[in-house]
Amino acid sequence: MTRTTRTKALLSWSSGKDAAWALHVLRQSSEVEVVGLLTTTNEAFDRVAMHGVREALLEAQAEAAGLPLWKVPLPWPCSNEAYEARMAQVCARAVETGVEAMAFGDLFLEDVRDYRIQKLAGTGLSPLFPIWNPDTTGVAADMVAAGLKATLVCVDPRALAASFAGRAFDASLLADLPPTVDPCGERGEFHTFAWDGPMFRHPVAVRGGEVVVRDGFVFADLVPA
Repeated sequence: MTRTTRTKALLSWSSGKDAAWALHVLRQSSEVEVVGLLTTTNEAFDRVAMHGVREALLEAQAEAAGLPLWKVPLPWPCSNEAYEARMAQVCARAVETGVEAMAFGDLFLEDVRDYRIQKLAGTGLSPLFPIWNPDTTGVAADMVAAGLKATLVCVDPRALAASFAGRAFDASLLADLPPTVDPCGERGEFHTFAWDGPMFRHPVAVRGGEVVVRDGFVFADLVPA
């Protein structure tokens, strides 16, 4: 009888719905075992890079998912060289601990996918794209139908009205999005914080906080409830 072992993978974890959905999909696979969540953080503000989510909520997410959190603190401002150097360090550490792959929640941006493949080349980690699918209308509907709950924490007002910041990612939101906006925000129109769903053992308790404009983006802060 042949014993098969699953590929040990870290999941690139933005704290948003796509990463959460990737975790859900991977956990249904008999070939991959997610062994940790890897997140870049802004070491100057103790928040998730880009999404602006508090680290305390990131930690609560990882606890709810039942997985260890691999933080990659980034300086602010952060050059591309500094980012790549710190990511190279964590990739080397991952390989040393037996991790074999890095999974991403990308959906259809070919240039982003190509960049990830290029940067993982030679590291000993294989890239995985478990939810790669250009039909983001279908993906978004599947997320909502499965009970994934998330809040829009960052909005690019050049693409989407600032009033969408702080809204729930649900059927009502999908119906209200302009046709120019991707239903999953894949082009950066919006970012989310996932707080409940089939990938979590229990909901992450959050409440809405202040809405601020910073660096040209609208951020809806979330606070531990």
